[in-house]
Amino acid sequence: MFMHGIEPKSGLQASAPTRSLSFRAALLPSGLAREVAIAFGPGGVIESVKPGAPPWDGFLAVPAMINAHSHVFQRALAGHGEARGTGVDSFWTWREVMYRLADRITPSQMYAVARRGFSEMLVAGFTEVLEFHYVHHPPGARRGRGVEMAGAVSQAARDAGIRLGLLPAYYKCGGFGGLPPSPGQARFLHTDLDDFFATVSALLENGVPVAGVAAHSLRAVPAEELPGLVERADQAIGECPVHIHISEQAREQEECVVAHGCTPVTLLADSVALGPRWQLVHATHATGSQRSMIRRLGAGVVLCPLTEAHLGDGIFPAVEHFEEGGSAAIGTDANTRVSVIGELRVLEYGQRLRDRRRARIATEGGAGGPAWAWAAASGEAAARPARGGRLRGGAIEPGRRADLVVLDEAGPAIAGHGTRTALDAWLVGGDNRDISAVYLGGRRVVDGGSLETGAEESETTDKFRQAMAALDLQDKPPGAGG
Repeated sequence: MFMHGIEPKSGLQASAPTRSLSFRAALLPSGLAREVAIAFGPGGVIESVKPGAPPWDGFLAVPAMINAHSHVFQRALAGHGEARGTGVDSFWTWREVMYRLADRITPSQMYAVARRGFSEMLVAGFTEVLEFHYVHHPPGARRGRGVEMAGAVSQAARDAGIRLGLLPAYYKCGGFGGLPPSPGQARFLHTDLDDFFATVSALLENGVPVAGVAAHSLRAVPAEELPGLVERADQAIGECPVHIHISEQAREQEECVVAHGCTPVTLLADSVALGPRWQLVHATHATGSQRSMIRRLGAGVVLCPLTEAHLGDGIFPAVEHFEEGGSAAIGTDANTRVSVIGELRVLEYGQRLRDRRRARIATEGGAGGPAWAWAAASGEAAARPARGGRLRGGAIEPGRRADLVVLDEAGPAIAGHGTRTALDAWLVGGDNRDISAVYLGGRRVVDGGSLETGAEESETTDKFRQAMAALDLQDKPPGAGG
């Protein structure tokens, strides 16, 4: 059975009566509309979108976002690995700090870190997360079937109240050409596809919400095994999304050329039938012809602008991709800062810096609305691209889930703006404080910047602090012992 994702404990019950929410404005597929009433019925599915009238339930509603790429355990890394003395300061030196975390984290610590990260996602306007999960095995030399670690992530999502779609990641090698893995990768590894799908089966049998699969990268998965990965995934899960890190770093490009005579996107396209089920995470260094091929074949791109900036990856040419009809969802990746609008701001500003021009991802009506609508629709495609896959979110229209983010007209960046410029003001200067409410299936789960389960927030924070102290990831100054 294809499991699209668990319904969190805060989800609307199927017996709920039809109700309606009215907003002074809403971002619809046709653009920004004034005075909108959104009616939804059992299961939180939108039944109608019609002209509305006071009293208003909020200022401006936009479709909630799907977080299309997350490694939630890396929330524990924020602020670590930043000292110049730790190395030449690249993705590859940061990765060593990540390996240290991955080597140490226990199931209980994974739960604490994940619950903190997932709670932050809800407050930021994400109502669903695709978790690209590769810390499969318990700490130490013991190997397992992945249930302990993935189960901790699943429980954290349920307790935080966010929908989860787990993407177990196949990870076999330490580099192109089948290089042996390093000790820091030990907890990620499976010996072959049989071993990996034994883990997938165990997760499904234990109720973990598996939404698809991932190949970690072409560094970690031999290209010749990708067709088998897809075939086995169809057998185990159903026709599902397949995600892969690709062309994130210039060094990755160079090493692939040495090993295979071509860059990663070309190697992928030569190995599998690219199409809508394939989501290419980052694709930062894909060439113009490769991006054109990605669009022509209907594959998606997942961009993580805050992490790509944090790691110094480079700038994906999103303007051209968007104007040519490309799909690009948004993910939080390393979760250094969890903010939907922050991701979109870095995406927009990166294009401005590259082009030395303003208002890049924009139409005559502004930048905030188009950027948000594009990312929301692409996130839905990243989660459910299979033929016949049931649409659930990504837009405010009948048949979609009533997953909404509502802006506060008194928010720090939005105060003084009308509905026409509010989204632009939020894009260029706003943050999570400008959100007044988040609705999941028509049920309000965030109110005034706090989860409706606010009594549990202090416990979440305490457990996160305890986990961070136990993990002891503090940077050591150059020359220090330990």
